This record gives sequence, structure tokens and C-alpha cells, in this order.
Amino acid sequence: MASLNQLIRKGKRLQKRRRSFVLSLDSCPQKKGICVEIRNSVSPKKPNSAKRKVAKVKLSTGRHVIAAIPGQGHNLQKYSVVMVRGGRARDIPGVRYKLIKGRYDFSLFERIKRTKRRSKYGIPKTKK
Repeated sequence: MASLNQLIRKGKRLQKRRRSFVLSLDSCPQKKGICVEIRNSVSPKKPNSAKRKVAKVKLSTGRHVIAAIPGQGHNLQKYSVVMVRGGRARDIPGVRYKLIKGRYDFSLFERIKRTKRRSKYGIPKTKK
């Protein structure tokens, strides 16, 4: 914290600048991209073990990012058009982006019937 003397000399306290962790989105909430590669074999960090699904995506800005594929099951192939949002996959190192289901070529297809956390995976509410 600045002392009283420093505040008299410089005038004000400066707010610490927050840095963005999703630099490739260029301060946008989402970006459109094209899948360059689909990987099914990324292993997560220590206590977890599985094969996480990720996609290498070329964004409309020209940058390449690695994005996590949410949910169970997907229909993505090479050259599929997708929408990318921020938000890291917590147990996959280096993955800071996720794909949005139900936009462009990424369908809402799920292998299981989902009743909870539907909005994260874009699944509509089922009528009783």
C-alpha cells in the first residue's frame, strides 16, 4: 500500500490491471472457427484419468487454439465450422477454450439423456 507521502507526491492509487486469459478471442465473447484436427487422446492432470476430446481450431482471426469438446459424444470432423468460447478445461493442461454445442456444424447430439446441467450442453427441456 502507498504511504501518505507517496500519495501526496503522485496523487492517486492505481488499480492493478487484470490480464485476460483468453487472448485469442480479442475481447469478444465468442469467435467462429474451423476444426483443423480432432484429438481423442489427451490425458488429464494427476488424480483424473481418461481420454479427453479436444479440437484444434483455426479462428476467424487466423489464430490456432485448442478447445475442449464438452458433453458425451460429438459429430465433429475436420473442416467442421464451430463456435469457440472462453473457459478453461480444468484438468487438461493448456486448454483455455470450449466449443459451443448447437451452433454451426456442432450438433446437440448426446449419448446419454440429460436432465441436469442442460444449458451447458445446449439441450432443450423435455416435455412430460
